[in-house]
Amino acid sequence: MQQLSPSEQALIARIDPAPMLDQVLAWSAINTGTGNLPGLARQWDALADAFSVLPGTISAVQAAPVGAIAADGTGKEIANGAHLVLRVRPDAPRRLLLTGHMDTVFPANHAFQQTVWADDATLNGPGVADMKGGIAVVLAALQAFETSAFAPQTGYDVMINSDEETGSLSSATLITDLAAGKLAALTYEPSAQPDGTLAGARAGSGNYSVVITGRSAHAGRNPQDGRNAIVAAADLAVRLKALMRDGLAINPAKIDGGSANNVVPDSAVLRFNIRPRTPDDAAAFHRQFTALLAELSAMHDLTMHSHGGISRPPKPIDARAEKLFGLVEECSALLGSPITRIASGGVCDGNNIAACGVPVVDTMGVRGGAIHSPDEFLIVPSLGERARLSALVLHRLASGATL
Repeated sequence: MQQLSPSEQALIARIDPAPMLDQVLAWSAINTGTGNLPGLARQWDALADAFSVLPGTISAVQAAPVGAIAADGTGKEIANGAHLVLRVRPDAPRRLLLTGHMDTVFPANHAFQQTVWADDATLNGPGVADMKGGIAVVLAALQAFETSAFAPQTGYDVMINSDEETGSLSSATLITDLAAGKLAALTYEPSAQPDGTLAGARAGSGNYSVVITGRSAHAGRNPQDGRNAIVAAADLAVRLKALMRDGLAINPAKIDGGSANNVVPDSAVLRFNIRPRTPDDAAAFHRQFTALLAELSAMHDLTMHSHGGISRPPKPIDARAEKLFGLVEECSALLGSPITRIASGGVCDGNNIAACGVPVVDTMGVRGGAIHSPDEFLIVPSLGERARLSALVLHRLASGATL
């Protein structure tokens, strides 16, 4: 196997985990639940200050409008925080994309707000792994990379969005724009397993809200004149669940609607999620779903309108992605901590990037686990480990690695 060159050894020796831990502790003390706009604004300022040590231009990109369906079936707009973008050497011949997110799943009123040391190497806290630790890895790796002899010929964009945990709906166009023309991308979600295993192929994800409009009537005097939207929603939920098969997971999650017990309910909203493994699985579901809506609308004599769709396309591993994974795995072995990869049913911004035709490894962040729960933890030594890995991968991509 190829060995580390003296210049590569000097590169990774520049990684200092101490300030990385300080950053994680400071950033995790700021609540950045996706809907907490003041907290996200504070985090944006803190990140802009931290990333100002790098060359390039930092800008705030305002969130694109995002619509949603309220419990009563009417439309509403969801507010999101600004996204941070750092552009370095935009005219360089080789350009890379690094992405992360500043939001967490813990709102401002959640009980989980503080970090606690579980032991000398394990930090429990909101967002420490997902993914404020990952953002610290991005910064440390890029600071080291800037000392590489190949950095002047390599440009990169860094995007840290504010809405990844709710599907990146307000940053999807930004991701697509930034992915254009990039040689490769690295995304800093935490490792798929605490031992550092990467996520390889990913299923896609789509969220749907079906607005069902029936007809109200008195439940005792003339129920036959009503068209029960709750019954239709329940029928649709059961039939959607029956469409599940290998390659397509479907989760009916919630029904909103109804009124007093003596009134036939005339409105309901069914919300569900799908996880197609491949683009063909997604296309097949769309055909079946369209036919099912038409069938049930006629059967129950009411209307059904679907909103939403697939926001995270499936992410299979193509030939170029295979080469990028090979490079990451080779670098990990050279650093003495060889890692492998597994397929994942989870989704992230890596799905969106891969859909643009750009090879991406999207679990370059820290080792940790129990994300999205009050047991979330960061394995602290992995801050330095993963920063060294990223710095080496960036150096080799800049030095001419082909994908």
